Amino acid sequence: MIGKIKDGQSDALPEVAIFRHNLFRVSEPFIVQQAQQLRRHIPLYLGRLRFGAAPDGARALALEDIDPRWVLPRVGLQMLTRNPKSYQRLLTGHRPALLHAHFGIEGVYALPLAKRLGIPLVTTFHGFDATLMTAGFLLSPAWTNYPLFRGQLAAQGDLFLCASAFIRERVLAMGFPEERTRLHYIGVDCEAIRPREAGEETQMILHVARLAEVKGTEYLIRAFATLPPRHRDAELVLIGEGPLRRRLEALAKSLGIADRVHFLGAQPHAAVLDWMRKAAILVLPSVRTLSGRVEGLGIVLLEAAATGVPVIGSRIGGIPEGVHDGVNGLLVPSRDAGALAASIADLLDDPAARVRMGQAARALVEEKFDLRRQTEILETHYDMLLSR
Repeated sequence: MIGKIKDGQSDALPEVAIFRHNLFRVSEPFIVQQAQQLRRHIPLYLGRLRFGAAPDGARALALEDIDPRWVLPRVGLQMLTRNPKSYQRLLTGHRPALLHAHFGIEGVYALPLAKRLGIPLVTTFHGFDATLMTAGFLLSPAWTNYPLFRGQLAAQGDLFLCASAFIRERVLAMGFPEERTRLHYIGVDCEAIRPREAGEETQMILHVARLAEVKGTEYLIRAFATLPPRHRDAELVLIGEGPLRRRLEALAKSLGIADRVHFLGAQPHAAVLDWMRKAAILVLPSVRTLSGRVEGLGIVLLEAAATGVPVIGSRIGGIPEGVHDGVNGLLVPSRDAGALAASIADLLDDPAARVRMGQAARALVEEKFDLRRQTEILETHYDMLLSR
């Protein structure tokens, strides 16, 4: 059995195993969105553990399915050894034609499986897998094998896709071959995400991110606290969970703005898009951490752009590839709460600029980041590998 029938297509379509250790995380909708747009291939989700539900009608296999009583030992052993035997057992009855790993770490673990099955391996690099220093990977048992076998992946992987030009530069610097390392924007669904109506906007500033240092949330809260008195009706909505939540909540309280800063935690993707339609501005003030982590691009800023919402982002990493300063948003120096506050105030003061930038943002996404067009390009990559 190769794949399920989709949109009236035949079961004879080649099956592509979409490999991610932790499947269906609420913070990673872009993996599923891309896979569900495949038209000439059938996605089969493959990983260690499920952190959410699979898309309706999709096939998903996880190591936790084999025997729930032995999940932790089995996952731990596979994490240590990279032995593909458990995945081969899961794939009984399936014949994937290609393996597509999301994140470089997954690529290192998918490589032995791809070699055992005799199929091509595509690896997409998204951000931390190309920027975090080696010492940072060695601190986590789940990541230790990555720096140890990264060179093997570079030598034997079939194709390496990078979520931004910035990430591609970093991947090449790690020694990956230029001829097999391509820029590939994942994009956002411009048909599903429609530009909002003018009356939907409110005086709300939105931040959608994991509450971790690399996202720079602290500087947004500090900037919000220093907005001029004329903007005291504005509210800041933070969507996402992470290790810094309590510290950030305490910061908002200490700055006297806790009543205007709303921590909503992780939200379903549909709810995030609903909040986005109400935002005057989306802010992504990412920073470079001491461990080397940098924003690869930020799908959320592309979703805001598709909605017609201007974005303020840090001039760092891949963010400038999606935010053109003064055209569809504003760029500010990272870790500069003063400059961030000034840019937020300027946009809140200028409704015409928000409309103009929102329209330009939508046009840019349609031109460069449309999910359907980008997935068509992805399938062309698949076809080229399979034709060999």
